Amino acid sequence: MPRRRAEPITVVGAGSWGTALAIQLAREGHRTQLWGRDAAQLDLLRRARCNQRYLPNAPFPDSLHVASDLAQALGEARDALIAVPSHAFRATLQLIEPHLHSGARIAWATKGFEIASGLLPHQVARQVLGERPGAVLSGPTFASEVGAGLPSAMTVASQDIEFARQLAVSLSGPSFRAYTQTDIMGVEVGGAVKNVIAIGSGIADGMGFGANTRVALITRGLAEMMRLGVQLGAARETFMGLAGLGDLVLTCTDDQSRNRRFGMALGEGRTLSEAHARIQQVVEGVPAARAVYDVSRRLQVDMPICHEIFRILHEGKAAREVVVALMGRDVRSETD
Repeated sequence: MPRRRAEPITVVGAGSWGTALAIQLAREGHRTQLWGRDAAQLDLLRRARCNQRYLPNAPFPDSLHVASDLAQALGEARDALIAVPSHAFRATLQLIEPHLHSGARIAWATKGFEIASGLLPHQVARQVLGERPGAVLSGPTFASEVGAGLPSAMTVASQDIEFARQLAVSLSGPSFRAYTQTDIMGVEVGGAVKNVIAIGSGIADGMGFGANTRVALITRGLAEMMRLGVQLGAARETFMGLAGLGDLVLTCTDDQSRNRRFGMALGEGRTLSEAHARIQQVVEGVPAARAVYDVSRRLQVDMPICHEIFRILHEGKAAREVVVALMGRDVRSETD
């Protein structure tokens, strides 16, 4: 492991994933500050020394501090890590921008296209913050397992190779391994599309279909992910790594996945509102389905699985009609 300096870092976003990443950074010796919008929730975190709502079994290391003053927390850190849902990403960047010093670098663990613009997080960050070093964290990781210190791996992607390396080293330890990437576009496309496919996988399982169906959805979903990514300028091989195939398989097959569980509720006959009530957290695949549909239509990329999931979620199409539509498509080469 390369030598590292345990520089301070501030995590913005005190949900499950922001908390887990803050714990991991503090576990590896960094003075880490965690900040969120909800002052009452922050007070609970400060007093309990854990996130009782999301990660009740993951106590905070001594070097993890819950910040009350965002400006002070950002001013004391070299880097900031954003961990908020995609719909809140732009607003969060606008909130922190006045408090960033000139040398501050920004990383984010946000996945998904911005609905209104069709932009990915790195493009939104460039619009809001200008030409500042940025990196995305992505890969097959559940917050509860990272918080518990179970062995995990993820990708840190940035066009600033040294920033990616330093961030990967900062995160890595006995139970966590981070790899570096320069293909930020591919990593972000993988993180956006996989949630849509996971809802489809959950729908199929909720309808009582078998392992054959699940694997077919994963495999053909990967093909759609690659198709869109390459059209946007990503490298095809990125999608065979942690942020592509790895994250897709995890999200489609494990019941810790909110998107998969949401899809299962729909497949069992629940309404959209009933499915949301069951999860009680943000289900990123729902807005992602609309964004992926809009972007792929604009670019004329063939994504039949994602398009049909969009129709279930946003046009009220019955799941069984979708199965008929997908299974009735013309025979074609698998590699097209």
